[in-house]
Amino acid sequence: MFDRQKKGERALLVLPHSRGEGDAVRRAEEFAELAKSAGADILGTLSARVDVPNPRYYIGSGKADEIAEAARALGADLVLVDHLLSPVQERNLEKHLSVRVVDRAGLILDIFAQRARSHEGKLEVELAQLKHLATRLVRGWTHLDAQRGGAIGNRGPGETQLETDRRLLAERVKMLSKRLEKVQTQRVQQRRARLRNTVPRVALVGYTNAGKSTLFNVLTEGEVFAANLLFATLDPTVRKLDGLSCGPAVLADTVGFVRELPHDLVAAFRGTLAEARDADLLLHVSDAADDERERLAKVVDSVLEEIDAGDLPQLRVMNKIDLAGLEPRIDRDAEGRPTTVWLSAATGEGVDLLKQALGELLGGDRVQSELRLPHSAGRLHARLKAAGAIAGEEVDEQGWRLSIDAPRSVIAPLSGGSAAEAALLRDLLGTPEEQPFL
Repeated sequence: MFDRQKKGERALLVLPHSRGEGDAVRRAEEFAELAKSAGADILGTLSARVDVPNPRYYIGSGKADEIAEAARALGADLVLVDHLLSPVQERNLEKHLSVRVVDRAGLILDIFAQRARSHEGKLEVELAQLKHLATRLVRGWTHLDAQRGGAIGNRGPGETQLETDRRLLAERVKMLSKRLEKVQTQRVQQRRARLRNTVPRVALVGYTNAGKSTLFNVLTEGEVFAANLLFATLDPTVRKLDGLSCGPAVLADTVGFVRELPHDLVAAFRGTLAEARDADLLLHVSDAADDERERLAKVVDSVLEEIDAGDLPQLRVMNKIDLAGLEPRIDRDAEGRPTTVWLSAATGEGVDLLKQALGELLGGDRVQSELRLPHSAGRLHARLKAAGAIAGEEVDEQGWRLSIDAPRSVIAPLSGGSAAEAALLRDLLGTPEEQPFL
């Protein structure tokens, strides 16, 4: 084997592609951006056509020789491969090239490790890295073979270094999983508190670098880190959103999506992705100046399907209209409901239109009314209060005078009481007697 360089920032990019792959140019640009985001100094790029993957290197043996020569000529100490390699393929390539090899998943994991700021985010990244590393432990030495048992004759060799590494890694994964469960339990409790307050929940989703964090800062006057980098935001950030016709809402900024997002990251980043899964409305942000925005939107939709958020209502937000030379506007469907808002988060053009659209979508199914309850309806009063549907109340000798402010979907399930209570809720919701609540 060879001695790995500790720095590993002088990189040669290898771009495998198959016959007829239409987005090879865009994919190459994105992978170069990933490499730059990780801090790599790109020395050169080599493409490799792969119609049938080579089980030894993934790429062909002739192309592997060409990459080895290019790496030596350029002085590269790192080869980045734009594909998911098996542990055996990665190990064989490292041995053949005599430089460190990192595949697409490893590169994204490295970027996430640099970007994570919160305690939860760091735990999630480390857990994903360890799961990725678990399949790539290679026997590099056996100096612990001398460790033997204390029985008569010292039967059998002791554990090797590889076995020790695997055991320590498994213990670390177990410990991190327990820590994450505690942190995620706290987040669940926080989300439940927001649910009890019945404040509408909105989550920003989209392809990485579409401008989600910039839009988040404009809407909430927040200070989330925003930069022209892939995966600039990892940790979930939640802020109050004011200025809507339907009243206040909660806005969450989430991690950007990218094609072939490593499965370990999708599984580990439950804290961030849960903000999208538990939202009432998703703001799907796209780059209006990108010619391939619709194809990238399909990548986002596929990740949403993977985290069980594919059925949630969406409002498309076409950002960066200043770069595309477009005017701000709202597109509507046949029923007049907003479907797409065109704006520029950088200049502020069209942000008022987005707030208008949010007010329409979030306020359409919200009940804001007065409700008079007699003292005999104490059970219904308790259920309304537990659901967070009561914005204000007064008590007199006749009962309660309540100010109701809550989504219809929160109030309608409370109709399972007496016939008198059900009738009160029907009057509140304006539901005919013969029509079901939901």
